This record gives sequence, structure tokens and C-alpha cells, in this order.
Amino acid sequence: MAHPVRSRAEVLSTTPEGTRHRLVLRAARAAPRVRPGHLASLAADGGDGVLRECVPIVRADAAAGTIELVVDRAPTGGAVDLIAPLGTPFPVPEQAVSALLVGHAGHAAPLPALAGEIRARGGQVGFLLGAPTAAALHGVEQARALTQDVLVVTEDGSAGLPGPLADPVPQAVRAIGATVVHAAGPPAVLAAVARAAAGAGARCWTMTDTPMPCGTGLCAACVLPVDGADGVTRFARACTEGPVFDGARVRWDDLGGVPDGLVGG
Repeated sequence: MAHPVRSRAEVLSTTPEGTRHRLVLRAARAAPRVRPGHLASLAADGGDGVLRECVPIVRADAAAGTIELVVDRAPTGGAVDLIAPLGTPFPVPEQAVSALLVGHAGHAAPLPALAGEIRARGGQVGFLLGAPTAAALHGVEQARALTQDVLVVTEDGSAGLPGPLADPVPQAVRAIGATVVHAAGPPAVLAAVARAAAGAGARCWTMTDTPMPCGTGLCAACVLPVDGADGVTRFARACTEGPVFDGARVRWDDLGGVPDGLVGG
């Protein structure tokens, strides 16, 4: 469990990042609890209202008591109402593993922190980063600072290999002997990556990009159909049971609908 805390978090800095904004917040109680893949919910107006924005946590510094987020709107005040960490993060085994980290555009933001945790356990990482265009790529330099195994893909061919992000997954898995793939991106991309990883014999964990109005599980607006360990399909909330799911268990083709055999829908 994430064990979230609610606090009035001081805004230490706000930096434009493309069309969005990177925030550094002082959140001394929340920061030590954060793991890669966790979420944060903050009041969209900078106050303490019900309307909130739920976003992935890019990184946390437990010693400094800070967390970083990328948000659509910069806060207007010097502090925000913050609930963090939320959700289920990427699973990182205690033993060393070889992992391929796949990120689409800005969704790749939490992956360098995940790579750091894997490497701290003696593991090996490689990155596969893609976007529609070169301008939309994210985290390439951060990835290259961590490993030489970085492959870039753009749909229009303006940087790296041309084509969809999922196409080089089997090649990248084989290149580093990966046994697990950690992916972050929109559903259509994650579906393709999960299938490609399974075909290459690697388990795939997917960080889903689903609108999450509250981030706390109360509104149930972020549900998606997921097969349980018992083989039964149920709706799972991306903000609590996710955002990280076993990619082989998500019924990607049924997103936005009610699949046959759903229990409790």
C-alpha cells in the first residue's frame, strides 16, 4: 500500500517543460514513502477544493523531503494541497534483474527513478524511448546518463529509428537479456508493448495513462477491465489498484466498454 499523507506542500520551483510545468514541492512526510510509479493528487486551483489533478510522481528525494511533478497548470500560490503517494508502483525485486524501460513521450518521466532503484539492487537497465516526433521525446539525456543501452524511436523518423514504439521491443529485450519490461504510455502504445514483450518472453508491467479526476479511488472514473489471478475480469481503478498493472492481465481491446464475463461491473 502507498500509505498516502495529505499536506500543504510548499512550491519550491516551477519550470516550464514544453506545454506543461515541472514542480518541485517540499513534502517531507510524503517523499520517503514514494516509489517509482506512484501518483500525487493536488488541488487544481492551488487551494484545498475537491477539483484535483492527479499526476505521476517524477522523482522523490527522501533526504531533501521533496517531490517533483509535471502538471498541466502551474499553481498560482506558494503552496498546494497535496495527497501523496497514491496508487500501486512498479514492482522492483530485491534481487538483480535485467529490465527494459519503455517510455512514450512525456510518460517516460518516472522511468529514470525506476532505473536508479533497479541499478541500486545490482540490476541492469536499457531504455526504449519514443514519441510521434523528435520534439516530443522525453528523458533521452537522463537515460544516457544511466546506461549506454538507449534506443530512440519516432513515428515520423525525425530521430532514431522510424516507426511505432513497440516495434523494436523484441530486439531490445534480446540485446540486454531482459526478463522484465516496464512501460509507461497511452493505452494503445501499452497494449502493443505488452504483446511484444510477451512474444519476446519477458513479463511486462504497464503504467497506464488514464484520466484520474480524484486520484483517491472515490470517483471510480478511471476504471479499466483487468483479469485477476483467478481468471475473472473485474474493473480496477487506475489510481488505486494501478496505475501499474501486469500488462498481460489488462483487457486492452475492451477499454472504454464493458467486456463479456465482467464480474461486479
